[in-house]
Amino acid sequence: MHTRWDMARILVIDDEHDLQRVLAYNLKSAGHDVDVAEQGREGIELIAKRRPELIILDLMLPDMSGTDVCRALKRNPQTQSIPIVMLTAKGEEVDRIVGFELGAEDYIVKPFSVRELLLRVGAVLRRSSGEPSDRARLVEFGGLRIDRDAHRAWVAGDEVELTALEFKLLLSLCDRGNRVQSRGTLLNDVWGIEADVTTRTVDTHVKRLREKLGTAGEYIETVRGVGYRFAEAPAETASR
Repeated sequence: MHTRWDMARILVIDDEHDLQRVLAYNLKSAGHDVDVAEQGREGIELIAKRRPELIILDLMLPDMSGTDVCRALKRNPQTQSIPIVMLTAKGEEVDRIVGFELGAEDYIVKPFSVRELLLRVGAVLRRSSGEPSDRARLVEFGGLRIDRDAHRAWVAGDEVELTALEFKLLLSLCDRGNRVQSRGTLLNDVWGIEADVTTRTVDTHVKRLREKLGTAGEYIETVRGVGYRFAEAPAETASR
C-alpha cells in the first residue's frame, strides 16, 4: 500500500538542464510523478494546470528570483499550502532565514547528494500529509480558533494570515499545551530533523507568530534557557 509520501506529484523549477534530468530521473525512480519548469512564471502557470504536492524551487532563475516565486505562491490562498523545498548554491544563514520566513518548508544547498534530497522530500511530504486523526480538527482556546484541515486561524473572530511554517509551529505548541518545547524539539517537529537551521531561527519565527496573533500571542510563553510553552489556560485579556 502506497502512502502520499511514497508517490506524489512534484514540480521541479530549475533552469539547469543537467540537474533537471538528474532530479527527474531519481524522483521518478522513487515513485513520484515529476513535472519540470525552467522559469518562475512557467512554473506558476504549470501549477494552475497540474497542482503538485511538493515544489522543488531553485533560488536563481532566469526570469524572476525563487524568493519571488515562493512569495507569490504563499500569498495565493490556492497555492499557499503546497510545501516548497528551496534549492540553491547560496548557503549563508541569511538566505535560509529569508526562505523560511517566506514559508519554505526546507532549504537544500548545492552541491548535495541525491539521497539527501530524497530523504528531505520524503520528510516534508510526511509532515504535510499527516492526518490528525487522534486530535480535534477544530481547536478553540480562549480567543484563538484553529481549523487544521483548512490551515486557518482566527483571533477574536478575525482571521490571521499565517505561513505554512507558522501554522505548523502554532499547532506544535498548542498540541503540547503546558509542556515546555525546547528549540531543538521544535526544529525537529516543525522543520524536520534534516533541516539545517539554527535555534535563532526558532526565536525569529516565534516572535513573528506572536506579533501576528496579537492578544493571543501571550498564549506562547517563553521558558528562559529552555524554549517555549503554550499556556495551560487562556488569559482573560485574549478573549476580550
